[in-house]
Amino acid sequence: MDAPTLKARGAATVLTTVDGNTLRVLYRGQEERVRLIGVDPPESHPNQRAKKESKRTGNDLKTIMSMGKEATEFARTLLKPGDKVTIELDVQKRDKYGRLLGYIYLSDGTMLNEEIVKAGYGSLLTYPPNLKYRERFAKAYKEARESERGLWK
Repeated sequence: MDAPTLKARGAATVLTTVDGNTLRVLYRGQEERVRLIGVDPPESHPNQRAKKESKRTGNDLKTIMSMGKEATEFARTLLKPGDKVTIELDVQKRDKYGRLLGYIYLSDGTMLNEEIVKAGYGSLLTYPPNLKYRERFAKAYKEARESERGLWK
């Protein structure tokens, strides 16, 4: 499906939670990978990004990956395979890997992206032009850090 044909919102069914910021869903009859906008949890597998994060934070790779797995497990407590969600797209519809970029809403209307940040399982990460909820995420991030929630304990 070409990005220009995508509408701003649509229903999807969760297939699996890949990690703290990526899901696989059934969306408009197709399996799609969705990268959550605004959320940057630690990496859960050894890769270049995890190595950079280790160098930047001073935490060893094992600690980074352990925190990444904790963030993934938190996301899995909120989303189960078969759950119905709503995807909201922003200006840029896909990333360079072809994943949909979206805000995920649970059946009760809670935004998953914000919940992950608010619970302290991911840092704030926004890239233009997808800045619709930047202030909302910044507030959630500040609250999580100040309250020492999740990974900030």
